[in-house]
Amino acid sequence: MMFSKRAIALVGTVAMLFPLAACGGSGSDSSGSGSGKTEVLVWAWDSTLSRTVAGFEKENPDITVKITNAGTNKDEYTALNNAMSAGKGAPDIAQIEYYALPEYVIRENVQEISDLGASGYKDFYTPGTWSSVNVNDGVYALPLDSGPMAFFYNKEVFDKAGVTELPTTWDEFYEAAKKIRATGSYITSDSGDAGFFDSMTWQAGATPFSTSKDGKTVGINLTSDAGVKKWTEFWQKMIDEDLIDTKTAGWTDDWNKGLNDGSIASLLTGAWMPYNLLSGAPDGSGKWRVAQMPTWEKGGTENSENGGSSLAIIKSDDEAKVKAAYKFLEYATHNADGIKQRVDGGAFPADNNTLASDDFLAMTSVKDADGKDNEYFGGQEFNKELAKAASNVVTGYTFLPFEVYARGVFADDAGGAFTDKSITLEQGIAAWQKNLKSYAESQGYTVK
Repeated sequence: MMFSKRAIALVGTVAMLFPLAACGGSGSDSSGSGSGKTEVLVWAWDSTLSRTVAGFEKENPDITVKITNAGTNKDEYTALNNAMSAGKGAPDIAQIEYYALPEYVIRENVQEISDLGASGYKDFYTPGTWSSVNVNDGVYALPLDSGPMAFFYNKEVFDKAGVTELPTTWDEFYEAAKKIRATGSYITSDSGDAGFFDSMTWQAGATPFSTSKDGKTVGINLTSDAGVKKWTEFWQKMIDEDLIDTKTAGWTDDWNKGLNDGSIASLLTGAWMPYNLLSGAPDGSGKWRVAQMPTWEKGGTENSENGGSSLAIIKSDDEAKVKAAYKFLEYATHNADGIKQRVDGGAFPADNNTLASDDFLAMTSVKDADGKDNEYFGGQEFNKELAKAASNVVTGYTFLPFEVYARGVFADDAGGAFTDKSITLEQGIAAWQKNLKSYAESQGYTVK
């Protein structure tokens, strides 16, 4: 999952153009535990990954896997960069979100894994996730999960507002927003979220960022990109007319309350949301449904990703460690049993086989914290919509090689557009662009 509000600038980084020392592993030899087995240390915040360890170790008795939760994504990136700077203490495998992966590739911190067996996996994974782990013509991670954008909506609120035909275009979304606002609710919320901004401009066809293959030049063209302009103009209209809740920050108690009582009537977010809705807005059970994202033209299908992460091997000179790490990488992300263990625990899959399986598509319930089935979406086979959303993700969107920093300062530069009527989103994005260009130059990049 992606909680971009929690991602801040990487600390202790050096100029991005110069690779840090290879330092995979905890500094011990390949045996790790001294038992004659190779120990693979994994840093991950994903709670479903630990479900794969028993099955993997049974198939690979010469390898032991230790998974450490390094905290939130922010905490892990901070710890990972500190270890990289020190040249010791890094794990063998790290969970890295798709948006953050390019900077670790540019800095030569992660292993290129094509020759280890990953080169032929293109058709196994969804287009969006496979594209995200391919950087500069190399494969640097395997997709762990995915977050194709979907339209989650409270049918009860929509019906009350007279929105009986679900909006399928952004123009229809605007008209629906006016009807829902008249009832006292908002169609959705956004207080200035960088990950949401990336996803929505991606869906609009934007390509504002680029990085040269040698990693020395970056392109930052937010203010001139047609897709960015299309989205910001539309969203500015929604803000100006008070059609979205700009005061309630995502992932707060107030936000969950709004989802729970219907004052926030829908979410445009990643496919990993069902379990979060159940836990955060339990009173919405039976009221919510899932649909495809509105598009810019009638009959459109284009979609984007919001969140999702990969597993990458930290670069190391220890070949035995690297090979053992890759075996676990494959089991957790490519082996059918490993994937099933994670999906059963609530992960949204990145592979086409699971997304096409009858059992997955026929699901009508999600499990609550006690393991009980809850038909939160009113008996809808919701995974059919989510699988369709995954197949519609367009490729070609690229992130900056310092995306964690970029998202961390988004609210500082563009956030005012959501709270101050005197600042437009266009002005906020221009300020963000200026900040990003200045930062890139300070890190040694040539900016175009």
